[in-house]
Amino acid sequence: MEKSNGNVQKKKSKFSVPHVYVILFSLIIIAAISTYIFPSGEYERMIDDAGRTIVVADTYKETESSPAGFWSIFQAVHKGMVNSAGIIFYIFIVGGSFGILQATGAIEAAVGSISKTMKGREILIIPILMTFFALSGAMLGLAEETIPYITILVPLMLLIGYDSMVGAAIVLVGTSAGFTAAFMNPFTIGVAQGIAELPLFSGLYLRVIFFVIFLAISIWYVMRYANKIRKDPTKSVLFNEVSTEDFVVPDKLLTLTTRHKMIFMILLGTLIMLAYGVINFGWYLSEISGLFLLMGILIGLTGKMNFSEVSESFIKGCSTLVMGALVVGVANAILVILQEGQIMDSILYGFSSIIGEMPAGFAAFGMYIVQCLLNYIIPSGSGQAALTMPIMAPLSDLVGVTRQTAVLAFQFGDGISNIFTPTSGYFMAALALAKISWVKWVKWILPLIIIHYTLGAIFVTIAHYIGFS
Repeated sequence: MEKSNGNVQKKKSKFSVPHVYVILFSLIIIAAISTYIFPSGEYERMIDDAGRTIVVADTYKETESSPAGFWSIFQAVHKGMVNSAGIIFYIFIVGGSFGILQATGAIEAAVGSISKTMKGREILIIPILMTFFALSGAMLGLAEETIPYITILVPLMLLIGYDSMVGAAIVLVGTSAGFTAAFMNPFTIGVAQGIAELPLFSGLYLRVIFFVIFLAISIWYVMRYANKIRKDPTKSVLFNEVSTEDFVVPDKLLTLTTRHKMIFMILLGTLIMLAYGVINFGWYLSEISGLFLLMGILIGLTGKMNFSEVSESFIKGCSTLVMGALVVGVANAILVILQEGQIMDSILYGFSSIIGEMPAGFAAFGMYIVQCLLNYIIPSGSGQAALTMPIMAPLSDLVGVTRQTAVLAFQFGDGISNIFTPTSGYFMAALALAKISWVKWVKWILPLIIIHYTLGAIFVTIAHYIGFS
């Protein structure tokens, strides 16, 4: 789901990356100081035919200064939480519902069934499972929830004749490819499009095409490595470092039961209803939250859970998202300071003056680069959307980039580094489970990361030139 900067045990060092809340609160202070430095100003705004509030170009004017006071810094956090309440509780409800799905064991059983079915055709396990995890990321926003499957797949891959890298990559690269090139991720696309005042999950068809390309190249990269080391084990990045003796090999893999299949039918029905409701009835956060809550209850009851167990699983699902959900409110506090200090539009004016002199294609590419860099600092998809989209959406209006393209730039910029940067807590925890050092992983995956960044740039550029809307 929402990727988070989870707690990972590390050796003590002289420098450690500050917690995301520390970074965001520092930005709140910097924003407050900026209200004393930058001039106040505002644009005129209007409502377009689609009902969106848009900034009117060439209407910027300076206004009377109203810098933020000391007390405003601390009040801004609460105001940010209130402003973002709809998104925060949407994340909690959807996350809690997926917590119920997780508790039924249906996903674990699906992985086990696929693995058993492919016996004798082991190479096919890689594309099938990577596609499974990619769809989980693209449609359900799963991220850290997939970590437990590393303990199943790593020893399984070692027994087949691959290495720990392949087992970890099936989960991490597969999930990340889906999360990054998602077409219905409720925690990134849903939040970003909501802030940008776009119909939820609009632009689906082009996103599906980008998803297929992105995933296909990711699968090719992992399969190419797997085939190479199976022919010559000495080519493994982890040769003589990790073996089956380092893991507890499961005696028995779970397989899909009739009950599990019924659970997946409920999940499929929910996704179909979601698409139908969004397209035909303009469903937004409340309707989607209600749909997922109903899904969670039905899945729990189908999985023979009583109401108390459903409730506990819902709470557990919510708890995994506490940090990521609240980051949305803390990030919004930065915008509260900028808006109350009346320098938000001044920042927009400055950006548009610089970018406006460039070809619009470079403007879209520039947005993508900014989002890529920010993800190394703010490893929360929803948090990054809450911080950047209120600026990027009106900026895109001013520089001739569609809001849909701005969301796409956020989406790819937010996702690619999740399985590369050490600030991504769930990713570091996954490497620890697979007994792979970060240095070894980086050496192996760096070419793919470069390919992913290149693909992201190409996709954003294509989206801009076709007027993606």
